[in-house]
Amino acid sequence: MTVAKERSGEDSTDDDGYVPSQRRIDREAYKRARSRRATALAAVSTLVTGAVLYLIVVNAPGWPRTKETFFNGEYAREALPKVLEGLWLNVRLLLICGAAVLVLGMLIAIARTLRGPVFFPLRVLAAAYTDFFRGLPLIINLMIVVLGVPALRLQGVTVDPVLLGGTALTLTYSAYVAEVFRAGIESVHPSQRAAARSLGLTNRQALRFVVLPQAVRRQVPPLLNDLVSLQKDTGLVSIGGAVDAVRAADIIVGRSLNYTPYIVAGLVFVALTIPMTRFTDWVTARMDRRRAQGGAL
Repeated sequence: MTVAKERSGEDSTDDDGYVPSQRRIDREAYKRARSRRATALAAVSTLVTGAVLYLIVVNAPGWPRTKETFFNGEYAREALPKVLEGLWLNVRLLLICGAAVLVLGMLIAIARTLRGPVFFPLRVLAAAYTDFFRGLPLIINLMIVVLGVPALRLQGVTVDPVLLGGTALTLTYSAYVAEVFRAGIESVHPSQRAAARSLGLTNRQALRFVVLPQAVRRQVPPLLNDLVSLQKDTGLVSIGGAVDAVRAADIIVGRSLNYTPYIVAGLVFVALTIPMTRFTDWVTARMDRRRAQGGAL
């Protein structure tokens, strides 16, 4: 049976009529060897760099005290369950605020791109919104909303720091996302809209079925980057007293005067952010490849 397979392989090679030249075989072998050398060199340089940094840190005069204050295993084990419990609040804020940011940002972007003099006041309001909240530091926005709104004592208005902090995050990030959407809308060539109108579509239908699908696909990578930033900034709601991952770490730090819980909270956020970052890189590379091959965007 093996002989039959070998004969069938030889027959298929003969049928194809292609035999790689010795030059190509040598070139492929050279590429593989160069790739192996590059991988080995990268691994060695990484190990050397890590070893040098490790020696610099552990030989520093204040390393024993720093290790006890920031890398204490006992406090890390105490903080991890509470930080993970508080992280669930950050995840919920990311999901809810992320959806609200996308919807509000899209509406603001559409308002800024509406044509005709009748929509001029709407365009001005949308531009003022984006200019104001993009210029206002997020931490100040959070303080104004979380601390200022309850001070007004308005009937029917919540004083929950989680809801108020989520509102502040939505206000700020929707301004950034609106500009991302607007850039995508304006990147679509006017001939696309003109072609849609020539087929009998109204302005609204052309925007919905022709312009927006292309704009959103082109802006997926920057939108994902904004969501990554939003995920990190959900930790700022702790300034209003909400017990998220950062606040849970802060409670332990205030009691123990040891800063290891902050390191634990930081590593948890990093672990949550890395998959989103790698997914963003994958989407960006995939779109670049399709663009290079002349595929649809």
